[in-house]
Amino acid sequence: MKTNLKSILAFSTIGLFTIGLVAFTSPQTADDWEVPAKYKTMKNPHAGEDTDGIGEDLYKQHCRSCHGNEGYGDGSKAGELETEMRDLSSNEVQAQTDGELYYKSIIGRDEMPNFEKKIRSEEDRWMVINYMRSLKE
Repeated sequence: MKTNLKSILAFSTIGLFTIGLVAFTSPQTADDWEVPAKYKTMKNPHAGEDTDGIGEDLYKQHCRSCHGNEGYGDGSKAGELETEMRDLSSNEVQAQTDGELYYKSIIGRDEMPNFEKKIRSEEDRWMVINYMRSLKE
């Protein structure tokens, strides 16, 4: 009887450990993003058009390989990633605030790299967000 109880406890412990491990290592989706409050309410000081095509140029340089030419998530590297690529033109993405898009696009996480050092100008970062807005369906 004691042996059966020990076996049950051992299997239960292993099972709980395995479930916890899978929960922390499974790929995250766009719905999992924890965007800090300051970014959710952040206003785009350069809202509007992509001045001089800077945002489009930066998108082509840094984003297109994963997100694709039109933002559909069909870039040449998208298939190599574990993370599900979102369609940047979709209502789901376009409904997010500029601050949320900024956080996800510039700060990043996991397979989405941080672009703070690659795109040093704050205005240029916002131009990328403005260009992303132009991709809406």
